[in-house]
Amino acid sequence: MSTCKFGGFFKKALGFKEAYEKREFKTKDIVKRLGVISPNRVYLNNYPISNPIAVFNAALAVHGENAVIYARIIVGYYMYVSAIVTIPVPLEDIYSGSVSINYYASQPSIYPSTRYDLWGTEDPRVYEIDGKIYMTFTGRTAYYFNPRIKTERTLPITAVREGNYHIWRKIHAYVFPLGLREHLISDKDAFLVKLGDDVVLFHRPHLDDECFYLTASFIDGKRALEEHNKDRIEEITVHDTVWITDSASFEVKIGWATPPIYLKDNELIAFAHGVDADIQAYRLYAMQLEYSKSEGFIVKAVTPSYIMEPKQLHEVFGDRPYTVFPCGLWRVSKDKALITYGAGDFMIGIGEIDVNELLGELDKGRIY
Repeated sequence: MSTCKFGGFFKKALGFKEAYEKREFKTKDIVKRLGVISPNRVYLNNYPISNPIAVFNAALAVHGENAVIYARIIVGYYMYVSAIVTIPVPLEDIYSGSVSINYYASQPSIYPSTRYDLWGTEDPRVYEIDGKIYMTFTGRTAYYFNPRIKTERTLPITAVREGNYHIWRKIHAYVFPLGLREHLISDKDAFLVKLGDDVVLFHRPHLDDECFYLTASFIDGKRALEEHNKDRIEEITVHDTVWITDSASFEVKIGWATPPIYLKDNELIAFAHGVDADIQAYRLYAMQLEYSKSEGFIVKAVTPSYIMEPKQLHEVFGDRPYTVFPCGLWRVSKDKALITYGAGDFMIGIGEIDVNELLGELDKGRIY
């Protein structure tokens, strides 16, 4: 476990220590690969060039017979500025394998437009709460390239979908309270979760003690999902932050991956990525979390092994070698969930997880 100066600011989840001590540097890959979408097969509507240079780190929502993929795109490498496009893909294409050869139209949906995301909109997570579809993404703020300002270079931003799949309105940016806010270098890997009456932001702040914290922070329930100002993004200050667990001894950092799988109203399977200390490859693991007002967050189980790692050529070789970076997950049945991920920071990978098999792996790392 790392020594982190600001760790004392956060309450630790029950099972915090056991969750990283039970983990081993090995992989049992349980994600069935279903296909891949490369940038040359994604056409851009309403933009002067035909194709992005890279399309990756995609979120996912399933509506009827369509999987709607929300992917990060790069159109030029000079400043690596990102936008997010909407790509409707028939489920039949995914399950038949034709997704790996077909061509798809896309619509730019989220792009730089405010001081909170001036230098890029990145790595979306899409999920449903109370019948509405939300997206939380990473915004590269106006400070991102400013060498004199080393705080809040990225912040989580939430948008709500309005009408059609590709129409979104940015509503909230999340910040720490004073005492921590001035020490925040960046905040990424975020999404909202509703647990009973509470709304919680899962996020991964990087503070100037050079620690990366895997956290869950509470938000005022009256403000968490409401849109108070139609014309601008509203800042929301998080509170009562809980440090869920730390990186394992063989990792340099961890972060949240996809939105969770709910088991009950107050219990879920959360996914995280780990970056190893050797070649800094990105891999995926999972935890079973429970929340109660009396005990707070409890890490009930962790997969001792990673459950996904780079193995196909487009996952091993790309703009960033040895990277699988899941951002999207949608449970399509009781037993199956689709997952979308960045492959080599260059393409969109699509896979499937068997929920029962995942629960079996969690049982091997049972804590409570």
